[in-house]
Amino acid sequence: MSNVHECTVCGGAFELRFAYQIQRTPEGTHYFCSQACHEKHLFAAQQKSCSVCNERFDLQYAFQQSVVDGEIRYFCSAACRQRQLEEVQVRQRQIRRIAVLNQKGGTGKTTTSVNLAAGLADSGHKTLLMDLDAQGNVAVSLGLSSKYTLYHVICEDVQPSDCIINVTKNLDALISNTSLAQAEVKLVNMPDRDKVLRRRMEPVTSYDYVIMDCAPSLSVLNQNALTFADHVIIPVSCDYLSLVGVKQILRTLKKVNELLLHPVNILGVVPTFYDMRTRISVEAVKTLEAYFKDRVLPPIRVNTRLKEAPSHKKTIFEYAGDSHGAEDYRNLVKRVVELCVGEAPNREEAVVGRPGA
Repeated sequence: MSNVHECTVCGGAFELRFAYQIQRTPEGTHYFCSQACHEKHLFAAQQKSCSVCNERFDLQYAFQQSVVDGEIRYFCSAACRQRQLEEVQVRQRQIRRIAVLNQKGGTGKTTTSVNLAAGLADSGHKTLLMDLDAQGNVAVSLGLSSKYTLYHVICEDVQPSDCIINVTKNLDALISNTSLAQAEVKLVNMPDRDKVLRRRMEPVTSYDYVIMDCAPSLSVLNQNALTFADHVIIPVSCDYLSLVGVKQILRTLKKVNELLLHPVNILGVVPTFYDMRTRISVEAVKTLEAYFKDRVLPPIRVNTRLKEAPSHKKTIFEYAGDSHGAEDYRNLVKRVVELCVGEAPNREEAVVGRPGA
């Protein structure tokens, strides 16, 4: 049997004579013609590969390591780190963060959040559905459970990537439960309490859309949602009291723009529980159109299948894809994508800041 081998490091042929000249690892067997080649191999194993330029280097400084998109990345130089950060910032600007919000309960916020997110995912957009309501209705509606929730992201510095769970193709979720009520208390004592969610979610850059299901209240959590969001969708049930509640939302958005110095725009208003046979539904939509013009999104009709879907832990598309509810949410998804692609911030800001809002 030949005792001549090829050096793993320099490629030279040599005769195996000493113990240090062979090293067996789970990856395979390595051969070294000299002590110098052996040492070079050992040092190389301890080196890191730059995530930007692939250059091998010794990890010496804190700036050479960072968590990006939930993964540890390595940088051989400050220039490579800066290049990576600039790429992340570009991706962050491309994410559409939408808060589904109405301070009045019973307007279909969770139904809209779940099915809007599912519809975006079905259309090929990578989507994250976040639950900012301690009732945890997103998890209940989809039959989800997780060791870590949004509470752990906000209050215990757990990485979002460790808390996000996959639902279906292109759709992930960051769920909540009753523990989120404790986050409300803890947020009050945190510095820059309105921007905590925004800071914690900075590593999350791999989505096209982030949809946030917000609680029916003006809470610190909702202020965090509005500071994190770029847009707001307002579900409004077709009744008089819901129309009155819209004014409260507009005042809230105006305060966020003025006090928190974060521009959040109304992407649209969704008439829910719409029944064209009733006078109040028709009048409600006309009232919304008079104020919000083409920002009134396609209405969601009253549909029994929409009520039944959560009890089966399914979206409307999974449960009854040929129902009126599924058709309405497909139309909503199409319109939301159109508005996001051709968004006009100045026009939406005018709506938020309109006198008397």
